[in-house]
Amino acid sequence: MTTLNMTRIDSAAPDFDRQLQARLSWNAAEDLEIHRQVLEIISAVRTHGDQALIDYTNRFDQGRFHCAAELELGQAALKQAWDNLPSDQADALQIAAGRIRAYAEHQKLQSWQYTETDGNILGQKVTPLDKAGLYVPGGKAAYPSSVLMNAIPAKVAGVGELLMVSPSPGGETNPLVLAAAYIAGVDRVFTIGGAQAVAALAYGTETIPAVDKIVGPGNIYVATAKKLVFGQVGIDMIAGPSEILIICDGLTNPDWIAMDLFSQAEHDENAQAILISDNSEYLDQVETSINKLLSGMERAGIIAASLATRGAFIKVGDLRQAAVIANRIAPEHLELSVADPEALSVHIHHAGAIFMGRHTAEALGDYCAGPNHVLPTSGTARYSSPLGVYDFQKRSSLINCSTAGARQLGQIASVLARGESLTAHARSAEYRL
Repeated sequence: MTTLNMTRIDSAAPDFDRQLQARLSWNAAEDLEIHRQVLEIISAVRTHGDQALIDYTNRFDQGRFHCAAELELGQAALKQAWDNLPSDQADALQIAAGRIRAYAEHQKLQSWQYTETDGNILGQKVTPLDKAGLYVPGGKAAYPSSVLMNAIPAKVAGVGELLMVSPSPGGETNPLVLAAAYIAGVDRVFTIGGAQAVAALAYGTETIPAVDKIVGPGNIYVATAKKLVFGQVGIDMIAGPSEILIICDGLTNPDWIAMDLFSQAEHDENAQAILISDNSEYLDQVETSINKLLSGMERAGIIAASLATRGAFIKVGDLRQAAVIANRIAPEHLELSVADPEALSVHIHHAGAIFMGRHTAEALGDYCAGPNHVLPTSGTARYSSPLGVYDFQKRSSLINCSTAGARQLGQIASVLARGESLTAHARSAEYRL
């Protein structure tokens, strides 16, 4: 394999902003043909229900289904997958699930209210969603961690019924995924995938009930379908390529940092891995580590393509400047591999998840640290947050006026309503004066 020369950007360069933006840019343009195909699939599922699901599943996933009942896996199948897991996998899943659940318990929103001096009671009522749908990629791809990360917060929130859809190409199901669904408390599992599964969750069929929100990762067809059904149902987010940004003071083992960069670059060629340091010699050391370790990676080709096309080393004057640049990038994953991560974190305002200190590898957050690994990408950490229990809860405002309160507020509402020429609003309030 040829030597990989990392793209380097110096923050002191006159055209630094242009160079950085060029590296960050990612073409997320929609494929109009995919858009058309997904619209057609959604329409078919809305019109023909279960029959459309069967037809698409047999066509796209080489299924041999004859009736909708065959699309569902019962709890016995999930339990069997769990019971048959090797002990090391079962232990790892159990510990990860426990940690994710413990963290999620801290996120639960609570109802509250207060009483004003004239007797008005104002507050907020928090209730869970009735139904939620979880999409999980299927077949040879195994993402049990995604099952845990999406399902456990939903169950902690108190979601009434959690449905999981996961394709089974050629009838192949992944036991790790099914076992994760079992210990996470998923209520029903259907072996369907693609845009047709999203449409079924959004609109319902004779067999699959419509849900209130759809979460979970998927391919471009799944992502497009989630966009198109949004409004009929809620969705978690439209995720872009995986990202990692590392700020290092030059004192962490360069092999560690190289492997941390690999951990996101191996997802796909569009993933982005960036290292920021105030030490030029250290950047050289990490580049040496990259070239030393790359050939031993199973996904070496993908990693190399990712680092070559979207990766970067950024030289800064000091760590405070590194924080400024990190806020501009607003990365999905941010590692603060420095002597005093707490002090540096004070200056970080935009990041999906922050990994503090030299020993906190981003990969720990992907699987078992506890916080959710479903994170905002493509700079959306500027305004959005990781998936959590609060994504499966709704907030309703509570307003309970006393007689005295209705008089005072009614007078104010009357004036404002007549100022907007909404006479019925005004008179509705005035009736109670």
